[in-house]
Amino acid sequence: MKLISYISPLLFFLIISGCITQFVPETDEDQNLLVVEGLITDRPEVNMIKLSRSLPLGKKTTLKPLKGCTVSITDDHGSTYQLTESSTAGTYLTDQTTFQGSVGRKYTLHINTNNSITTHYSYESIPMEMRPVPPIDSLFYEKVVIKEKDAFSGPKEGCQVYLNTHDSQAACKFYRWDYTETWKFQLPYFVANQTCWITNNSTAINIKNTSVLSEDRVTRLPVNFISNETDRLAFRYSIIVNQYSVTEDEYTYWEKLQNISEEVGSLYDITPTSIPGNIFCVEDPGEQVLGYFSVSAKTSKRIYVDENFRGLINLYTVCPADTIYGYESIPGLGSYAWIIVDQPYAMPPYKVITNDKFCADCTVRGTTTQPAFWEDNKK
Repeated sequence: MKLISYISPLLFFLIISGCITQFVPETDEDQNLLVVEGLITDRPEVNMIKLSRSLPLGKKTTLKPLKGCTVSITDDHGSTYQLTESSTAGTYLTDQTTFQGSVGRKYTLHINTNNSITTHYSYESIPMEMRPVPPIDSLFYEKVVIKEKDAFSGPKEGCQVYLNTHDSQAACKFYRWDYTETWKFQLPYFVANQTCWITNNSTAINIKNTSVLSEDRVTRLPVNFISNETDRLAFRYSIIVNQYSVTEDEYTYWEKLQNISEEVGSLYDITPTSIPGNIFCVEDPGEQVLGYFSVSAKTSKRIYVDENFRGLINLYTVCPADTIYGYESIPGLGSYAWIIVDQPYAMPPYKVITNDKFCADCTVRGTTTQPAFWEDNKK
């Protein structure tokens, strides 16, 4: 009887757990909203506008690219600039040879979805003035001790990147920053694709309001922290930080998004649809449109990190390997097995193979093409 009393609760739990289904609440929220993500600057570069539509709650992906739209930008001098859809669906680009934003001008985004999402298909942003932005005074880093040496392991160090800036004209007051990081890494084996580079864009929202300060100055702003749990600092690391001017309204928009991203989040937390952007539907101004059309002057600064850091993780210590002696063939070579050590002149000759391409080919994570901006260093 005791055995039965132990088994019965287990069977009950298994039956109940097998009946669990995903709960998707019913909401009045429109599931086919236009989502706009766009930025134009005063730099001679390609500007990007991304268009998508929202999907119902419960979907694995929350956005679906919106193809086949007509997108243009007009300025307050009467000029019109057409954007071209790129090979990436839902991404529309300016021509850097014909368009470059100018400080003091006002720009308006125009979108025609060609009736691809709703009966309302014409959308516009409110005119946005491009405000000036000062240069970045300095971009620098400091070592951070993550863990002191103890009886079980050595010390561990990370890297904190900071930024200083100020506006002597006090014309900016509302700032936003993003960055692109690139690092070089090498596999511990002499293979064809041993050295690669990885490039990542920032995802966190980094903003600052200096209008409440006595001076339009930002000091030791934390930009990015690099821990010892990656190989970013193993050989050479580079980061370029972009500084943008934003209006007070846009600052408020980013601040609200920042608050959302920092929350743990639940069904009943504030939702992005409650954050007003600057884009509206021409046919129905009451229709909800998500996102923001940003118009910002931009300055940038890059630094390299070449210093040695202690306690960095080695991502390749657990590479599965097997040794094959002689000249026998290796089944699945190039598909299921890769050579990481080849010693044809040893006695006897041998090869070390792995079944994890991650350990044998750096292009699994990065590219062997050195970035155009990359500079040589001592490492």
